[in-house]
Amino acid sequence: MLTIKRVPTVVSNYQEDVLLESNVVGCGRKCLGKCCLPVSMLPLYSFKNDDNEPMEHNIHTLPEEEYQISFLNNLLLGLWEERMSQGLFRYDVTTCETKVIPGKCGFIAQLNEGRHLKKRPTEFRIDKVLQPFDENKFNFTKVGQDEVLFRFEPSTDYKRRYFSGMGVDAGISPSIVAINVSPIEYGHVLLIPRVLDCLPQRIGRDTFTIALHFAREMADPFFRVGYNSLGAFATINHLHYQAYYLSVPFPVEKAPVRKILARKGLGGAGVIVSKLLNYPVRGFTFEGENGSTIRDLSEVVVNSCISLQNKNIPFNILIAQCGKKIFLFPQCPPTTVTEKGSLFTYGIAGNNRAANVGSGEDGVYTALPLP
Repeated sequence: MLTIKRVPTVVSNYQEDVLLESNVVGCGRKCLGKCCLPVSMLPLYSFKNDDNEPMEHNIHTLPEEEYQISFLNNLLLGLWEERMSQGLFRYDVTTCETKVIPGKCGFIAQLNEGRHLKKRPTEFRIDKVLQPFDENKFNFTKVGQDEVLFRFEPSTDYKRRYFSGMGVDAGISPSIVAINVSPIEYGHVLLIPRVLDCLPQRIGRDTFTIALHFAREMADPFFRVGYNSLGAFATINHLHYQAYYLSVPFPVEKAPVRKILARKGLGGAGVIVSKLLNYPVRGFTFEGENGSTIRDLSEVVVNSCISLQNKNIPFNILIAQCGKKIFLFPQCPPTTVTEKGSLFTYGIAGNNRAANVGSGEDGVYTALPLP
């Protein structure tokens, strides 16, 4: 008999209010705020920062490069499992029951009560994609450093390096990789670009490339990076990306597409934009041609996202194939949405999965047929 611990849905153990001692230095919690982070030592992974390097040469070029890239993959998994052994997660996601729904898409259903029960109310409006950052509401500067795996920063010499402990330089706002304490899948982490800048949840030109570099450096086709805008199931208005492993292709990765246009990059190579065909939700793919760079791909995707944001159209992003292919899912402008989201809207659009069935929906899950 499967037993799932019933816990509040939060992304950090520090999301709930706690009382603090009045005689401690700073906030006394070793958080990621300006009170604690600048005097802290955290692991640092420096990635090769060359946005103009052709993308087909990013992976498996030299034995030394291959070793360095696989090192980050092993590092993340090792630290993630270490946090699991320390009891930092709200539940054991590896025990959540899953099944494949028969049909041409092959969607995956997961019964994950631990993520959805007693969900914390959303602290911002759901009918506006662009909203200012509010320091009085939960944000990632309040996360404890025990939930941090490592900093993810561009190198200064175009080489990949890892430091087990490195201080944060004055004036630097580091990008952080931390666990999601309410995971959807194995290895579920949060990528928080420039955490001290307190950026709201919106796509920008300089921060989106960090997510592409993260996917590229992981160099694992089963590791995907995702983004949810406000109004498309983002629950915290502090810039962050979700990322986790799934050992099979997402249904959308197998969907047929039709090319609709191509954009030339700075180096002459193009970015191909295609439309999903015969898929339950609207979506587009962006894929670089041979010779295209991270900058080429990023520019086209970011321009599309900024256009959607400015028109108050919520959307979801999936970064697949180690950063080489990006899926964009525009959503209907939000008006009235239930707090949990509908069963299939959340699964297909937000996570490209069939369902993440929450509290009170176990009967629906049970009713889903096995192949």
